[in-house]
Amino acid sequence: MSAEESAGSRIVVGVDGSASSKQALRWAVDQARRTGAVVDAVACWAYPPLYGWGMTGLDPELPDATGKMLTQTVAEVVGDDPPVEVRESVVLGNAAEVLLERAQGAELLVVGSRGHGGFSGALLGSVGQHCVQHAHCPVVVIRHAEN
Repeated sequence: MSAEESAGSRIVVGVDGSASSKQALRWAVDQARRTGAVVDAVACWAYPPLYGWGMTGLDPELPDATGKMLTQTVAEVVGDDPPVEVRESVVLGNAAEVLLERAQGAELLVVGSRGHGGFSGALLGSVGQHCVQHAHCPVVVIRHAEN
């Protein structure tokens, strides 16, 4: 692939700090190195659902905490001198919807097999399942390898 052909190619990867999302980021960076793409590492956060009258307030540090998690995860996975450009973005919204939106025009969307929450025996989490069913680009699901 020539430089002209790879210009603007992107790989979008969802990062939530889980082991499988770290594996997904590692895979996306390696694939980007092979293809000359840029990696868009995306972390999402959302306000907790409100039920009843008992809600006293929202955690104003949630966006910052998500950003710190993303920065730490990227640093842990790719180190201080990444082999490709890794762009970090923290977005308010439902993870599946945000990833699908960000993947518009991307070469690939990469997700971990399951993140935080859900059933421990599930092979694919709800975000990954939604992305596989609705993405307009190829989706790669990376399963966390048990050591």
